[in-house]
Amino acid sequence: MPATPPQTPAKEAHPVSGVPLIDEPIALFKPFHGQEEIDAVAEVIRSGWWGNGPKTVAFEEAFAAFVGARYGVSTNSATAALHLALTVADVAGGEVLTTPITFVSTNHVILLNNATPVFCDVERDTLNIDPDDIARKVTPRTKAIVCVHYGGHPCDMERIHAIAKAHNLIVIEDAAHAAGSRYKDQPIGSLSPLTCFSFHPVKNLATGDGGMVTLDNPEWRDRLNRLRWVGINKNTWQRSDGQDSSKYSWEYGVDEIGYKYHSNDLMSAIALVQLGRLPDTNARRRAICTMYDEGLAGLGWLETPVEKDYAFSARHNYVIKTRQRDKLADWLKEHRIASGMHYIPNHLYPMYKPYVSAPLPVTESVWLELLTLPLHPNLSDDDVAYIIDVIRRFPYA
Repeated sequence: MPATPPQTPAKEAHPVSGVPLIDEPIALFKPFHGQEEIDAVAEVIRSGWWGNGPKTVAFEEAFAAFVGARYGVSTNSATAALHLALTVADVAGGEVLTTPITFVSTNHVILLNNATPVFCDVERDTLNIDPDDIARKVTPRTKAIVCVHYGGHPCDMERIHAIAKAHNLIVIEDAAHAAGSRYKDQPIGSLSPLTCFSFHPVKNLATGDGGMVTLDNPEWRDRLNRLRWVGINKNTWQRSDGQDSSKYSWEYGVDEIGYKYHSNDLMSAIALVQLGRLPDTNARRRAICTMYDEGLAGLGWLETPVEKDYAFSARHNYVIKTRQRDKLADWLKEHRIASGMHYIPNHLYPMYKPYVSAPLPVTESVWLELLTLPLHPNLSDDDVAYIIDVIRRFPYA
């Protein structure tokens, strides 16, 4: 008798939902790359120049052009970019109006600049800083407004700029989520005196790490260049005459204390490739969000993200709202789907409690409902359909 061919074992099914479980877990965030990034890094390694050099300059110029800014100054992280932006804005000794729903770097850098964070409430729908609360909390000590484009959705910049103009304040945008976002068809990065981006591995434009300040002020640009290189007024690439290492000069000046915050050509080589593919990867993010919007429509126990008429979001993350947040997160985990929560409001951390002067009712209510679903260009349509199916089978709503 002929041998019976082996049968493929049936996939394990979840005991409650009955959904066949996937073999590989679905990650919340995951860098997207191809052979081009690998080749770009190899080129830099072979060049012998790994530090802050020609690739870094090329990326700064390309990114500034992409967002419509005059200058770009790259750093080794968005935290560093924000720190230096607040330094050149001269916020020391004053107050900075800020949002509590953000990664802690946004507010740590206010303290690092010897300024006082003043937390404003957020809009429930966008999770961005609320301009009405900004207006209420301006005082004679206020020096700046830091606004975070949560998930890539631009803040209401027209209203924020109007408040800033009325009180002679500097606006600094934390655009860590917003590479490729637009406000009223203007790229984020070209609207305010200082805008800070992130190139962390999970961001839309991802490198090993990194950040950027975009701006139009040449004096601030020059100071940022010094501050990111411990106060030195010439970097090593400039001291090698830009090309010839035999002409390397040991002469430079140091006029103030700076930081070791500069980027390098390894990260910048990746960034140049990532910038070239950013319109396509952001388009894929938007397509995934549309699938989520349509697939999760009609669930009365869950709210999907909004996109206001003035906004074109880079769709860095997809954050739903549900009072069943923790149970749904467990349900997703049981089905091998990662989820997250962005963010614990900063004013709830013990170190920030001394800076809380007024209640933040929207923030303190809405953060308990936030759940971040997987969103990155590596997701297939089948992955997204699986996530939607699992959510729709959630039995505890």
